[in-house]
Amino acid sequence: MTRKTWHEKVFEPETSVEETDDSSKLWTRRSAIALTAGFLTAGAMPGSAATFTHRVQPVADHIVVSKRNRVLAVMKGEKTLKKYRINLGFAPDGHKTRFGDGRTPEGRYYINRRNPRSEFHLSLGISYPNAKDIAMAMARGVNPGGDIFIHGGPVKAADRNRKDWTAGCIAVSNSEIEEIWAMVPTGVPITLLG
Repeated sequence: MTRKTWHEKVFEPETSVEETDDSSKLWTRRSAIALTAGFLTAGAMPGSAATFTHRVQPVADHIVVSKRNRVLAVMKGEKTLKKYRINLGFAPDGHKTRFGDGRTPEGRYYINRRNPRSEFHLSLGISYPNAKDIAMAMARGVNPGGDIFIHGGPVKAADRNRKDWTAGCIAVSNSEIEEIWAMVPTGVPITLLG
């Protein structure tokens, strides 16, 4: 028996029950399981992520954050593609040195992950802590912290009018994180200035 490609199987005439073999039944079961899993996964996505639509945007090759000026700039070479007003950690002055200090890191990192199911609409992970941050924290006997992101706006109504409400992340509005998400691929460097 020769193996047929998927398109030959799709377009061949149906066979009677007597002509089918066990391998075609297995394929049908696998297809049903995969299709069911896909529907369950799609149904489990939160409403905000499910309604996000990608817009065509230029692709950035660098992000620069000025903590002092509360600005995030998405860059392509020397050209600024877009600037955004930002909120930072609740104690933003200085470099992040330990878990829970409320500071946003300073230095050069990169975007290392994407979370379409973020509690804050969408989020882009920043590679803090790096090896230097970990070594410095270990020398002081503290946890360097982590999970630093660029993400959407606050969920709590009380935080919506507050400045610097995050635990150390960089926050923009939900519509702005959608733009940034579309422009910034994983692996893009980010420079955080004091």
